[in-house]
Amino acid sequence: MFGGKKTAIPQNHIDSLIGSGTHIDGDIRFSGGLRVDGHISGDIVAAEDRPSTLVLSDQATIKGDIRVSHAVINGAVTGTLHGSEYVELQPRARISGDIHYKTIEIQLGAVVDGMLHHQHDPQHEKKVLALVAAGHGD
Repeated sequence: MFGGKKTAIPQNHIDSLIGSGTHIDGDIRFSGGLRVDGHISGDIVAAEDRPSTLVLSDQATIKGDIRVSHAVINGAVTGTLHGSEYVELQPRARISGDIHYKTIEIQLGAVVDGMLHHQHDPQHEKKVLALVAAGHGD
């Protein structure tokens, strides 16, 4: 909006897959794209220096905190979800924990048992303030 760059589109490239029969106890650090069909007990953290995408299928369960730029969730998460750019909750998503987001899409059927925390974009606020100031200068 107002000529800003669009960053709310998840990355399409998946670099790693955790299959449906896989159970991992421990934290995961990744870069790029990660798809999870299995079960993880531990935090999932993406590299902060470039965009990342986490995709959870409807079979996936995560017990831990998640920190990524883009998240597409259709499974179960017990923990805090931090999506610095974009979070999409698909119809079978079940979140037990808070969600921190910049842009969020919640589809019919998704369940959140926690609080939603919008991350303010200082650049967007500056544009809105500039528009308001310009409008009152008549």
